[in-house]
Amino acid sequence: MIELVLGGARSGKSRYAERQAQAVGEKIIYIATCIPCDDEMHDRIARHRQDRPGHWQTVEEPRQLGKIIRQYDNSKYCLLIDCLTLWLSNILFNQDGTLTAALFQQEKSALLSALQSATSEIILVSNEVGQGIVPIDKNTRRFVDEAGWLHHDIARICGKVTLISAGLPLSLKG
Repeated sequence: MIELVLGGARSGKSRYAERQAQAVGEKIIYIATCIPCDDEMHDRIARHRQDRPGHWQTVEEPRQLGKIIRQYDNSKYCLLIDCLTLWLSNILFNQDGTLTAALFQQEKSALLSALQSATSEIILVSNEVGQGIVPIDKNTRRFVDEAGWLHHDIARICGKVTLISAGLPLSLKG
């Protein structure tokens, strides 16, 4: 079973996904996609690490999710990936903001392929960013568009899709 957990900032999506992973009752591998770029992000990562149970294995992989899913794919594992929108920004743009279209297409294809053949329970967390106003600059519009299309592609593969708002889950699929 693959589940996509969507929600806005501070909606409770990570907490919900962590509870879902614990309910699976298998070995949990937490795949973190964040690249810490400032002190505030370092603090967020530290809080997330403290909040996770100590027996969970953490793998930090900001770009090659398809490869890491294949590496850890095992029916005995639950893979919890947090989060797809950070991963998307890591592969869609260089640090200077320039587009990396070839890398993006390659890594997106690798992710979708790995998900389609996976035997692990997988929970993917992602920010729903398409419910606000249309962004004014082209890079942000591209990011919002790609996030929406990525969610479409992954939702088709998933057996379950859940939207979190105000800490409350709303089942969209499954």
